[in-house]
Amino acid sequence: MNDQHDHGALGDAEYAEFMELASEEGFDVEEVEGAIEEAGHGPLPVLAVVGRPNVGKSTLVNRIIGRREAVVEDKPGVTRDRVTYEAEWAGRRFKVVDTGGWEQDVLGIDASVAAQAEYAIEAADACLFVVDATVGATDTDEAVVRLLRRSGKPVVLAANKVDGQSGEADATMLWSLGLGEPFPVSSLHGRGTGDLLDEVLKALPEAPEQRFGNAVGGPRRIALIGRPNVGKSSLLNKVAGEDRVVVNELAGTTRDPVDELIELGGVTWKFVDTAGIRKKVHLQEGADYYASLRTAAAIEKAEVAVILIDTTDNISVQDQRIITTAVESGRAIVIAYNKWDELDEERRYYLEREIETEMQQVAWAPRVNVSAKTGRHMEKLVPAIETALAGWETRVPTGRLNAFLGEIVAAHPHPIRGGKQPRILFGTQAGTKPPRFVLFASGFLEAGYRRFIERRLREEFGFEGTPIHISVRVREKRSRKK
Repeated sequence: MNDQHDHGALGDAEYAEFMELASEEGFDVEEVEGAIEEAGHGPLPVLAVVGRPNVGKSTLVNRIIGRREAVVEDKPGVTRDRVTYEAEWAGRRFKVVDTGGWEQDVLGIDASVAAQAEYAIEAADACLFVVDATVGATDTDEAVVRLLRRSGKPVVLAANKVDGQSGEADATMLWSLGLGEPFPVSSLHGRGTGDLLDEVLKALPEAPEQRFGNAVGGPRRIALIGRPNVGKSSLLNKVAGEDRVVVNELAGTTRDPVDELIELGGVTWKFVDTAGIRKKVHLQEGADYYASLRTAAAIEKAEVAVILIDTTDNISVQDQRIITTAVESGRAIVIAYNKWDELDEERRYYLEREIETEMQQVAWAPRVNVSAKTGRHMEKLVPAIETALAGWETRVPTGRLNAFLGEIVAAHPHPIRGGKQPRILFGTQAGTKPPRFVLFASGFLEAGYRRFIERRLREEFGFEGTPIHISVRVREKRSRKK
């Protein structure tokens, strides 16, 4: 086991005490160590699946994730709402980013493939490059190879559409790309995908690089996100005190995130202004699709996501999806309700009702009511961001956590199901940024009870402005060791 992750976030003395407790409860020491290490790693490693149109990327993604989720259509450039999926192979979990789908005629094929691949590679830990073995290496494939080499990321080469022995020779021709061994696969029939995934696991790190970490002396990174025309650029200009970003009434003016170093309250922050996340990715023209990918990459690099909501409009499904993206990414979160000065009393009343019903999933996030145009309450933004960051980095000592869990179990035991009453035996916080807990229990804990535990954790320890990840390890208690 890598020494770097041996104890998760626990110190030596705390770790020894915790392992003694685990042993007393009849848990296997290796199992407990593995659970802490896995939870302590935080975000899963990311695999980007890249290649030119119609080489079978989405079919291969479906094969990897084991279900039909990525849209597959027999024409180049089919796009989807979602581009990220979770997969598991040989007991290891990782994220798969499917970069299939773009409008070929928008930018020209070489340019669009390069842009598509570049944005996906940016947020990846390793890349799976898919080539159609029946066609061989094309000029476009060569362009992607150059991009992959520049990135410095590990690359696994998949020679797709090899349906039998006769296609093996086609696959060997792809050595010419200079990326090492081509792995012959048939994404349609599943042939060779096991060997391919074994190689993918070798390329992926056990734990991903912390791309959003606070570098020594470096400014904290803030991503401004929200749907198009919600006022992100105006907000950035207002906090900067000057017009640094083009602001246009035409929705979606911003294409690429613009990093701005801005001093607020005596502290320098790095603001990343992002292109708005569109309602339906597959209805977008090419540039908008890349902008959505770019936004996802910006969130990956940020520590805090400031989500702007346009208060003059109803809170939409689109807003909800953006919030979900930020929460799932594990970033600290602040909700900024923009254009507050434009509301009349009636709209304000109905908005508060909407917030109560539609924003429950982030009821723990600091809220600021602002106007990017007039600067109203902009001074409240930085304290909210600092609060969210503090929650994101909060660590609860194991002793205090277990005393708290003991009180909960005594006062609010889990409901009896099937004649059994599962019980939380002990737990630990395995990591921060965001806070990650591992609970060890005598039986399965229902989702409702887990939510109750999360709510009580927040009431007891704060965690304002941060998602909380709780994983539960179940093991029937064995006889106590003497």
